[in-house]
Order: sequence, then C-alpha cells, then structure tokens
Amino acid sequence: MKISYLRELLLFLLLILLQVLLLSRISLFGLATPVLYGYFLLKLPVGRNLFFVIISAFLMGLIIDIFLNTPGMNAAAITLVAMFRKSLMGLFFEKDEFEGFVPGMNNAPAPFVRFTIFTIFIHVTLLFFIESFTLFNLINTLLRIIISGVSSILLIIAIDKLIYRRKNSEQS
Repeated sequence: MKISYLRELLLFLLLILLQVLLLSRISLFGLATPVLYGYFLLKLPVGRNLFFVIISAFLMGLIIDIFLNTPGMNAAAITLVAMFRKSLMGLFFEKDEFEGFVPGMNNAPAPFVRFTIFTIFIHVTLLFFIESFTLFNLINTLLRIIISGVSSILLIIAIDKLIYRRKNSEQS
C-alpha cells in the first residue's frame, strides 16, 4: 500500500517536471503543446478515494500554473476532469475490475486507449476554452485542441507501452 503511494508521488513529481521544464517549451505547428500531466489521473487505481484524486489533481494543476504563470487554468481543467474520473472509468472498464485495478496498456489495452482519448480530449478542451475564454477565434482554438489532444494521447500511450514493455522484460 505504501509503495503504491510512493510510486504515485514519484509519477506526480516527474510529470510536473516534464510538463514545466520540457513540454511547455514545445509548440507543435505553432499552435499547441502536449499536455502530459493528465497521465497522472489515468494511472491512479480505480478505487482511490475521490477526495485524494481531486486534491492531487488540483495541486498538480496549481503547481504547473505557478511555474508556467497561467492563473489557475491548468488547476481548473484537471480538477474538473478529476471530479468525473470515476464516472468516466465506468464507461470504459468492467465494474468487476474496479477493486485495486490500475488502468494501463498491460491489463486492458483497448479500454485504456478509449479512456485516454476521451479523458485527454475533455481535459484539453477545458484547458483551451478556459485559456481563450472566447469563441471569437474558434477555428484556432479547435485546431489547438485537436493537435494538443492527439500529441498528448500518442505520448501517453507510448510512455505507458514503454513502461509495460520494460516491466515485462524485467520479469523475464
């Protein structure tokens, strides 16, 4: 139990560092930036306390907002996604898998990919509409959502697949 919390803390810190130091400096096609820190919500066990999930997401978003000088945008978007995380998981995963189940490419690849796509697009949509706070330049905002969403999803799936492959090779 304590080891899982330690892993989550390390993932939390690593994702913040990656987002702040590396990914926030990337601009794909001059429009969008990959958003990797949503991976933290995807990899939390299903049975994790809702209060813990929401507070963790808020703190992650707040820390990223502090470093990127974005006044609460990341915190608001990731906290809203965290509030509906368990309901979203119910759409993609079997109910009998919920006790101690950690979503990933190793145990449920197709549902994990669908869950990742849906969750990341919700997160990125909230983030960019909060950032733009207008429908004036809707085409630009939609392009940013699509490019950021697709790049984030591909990055998350690649990282999860890489971690799964490394764990399998260590067990062999």
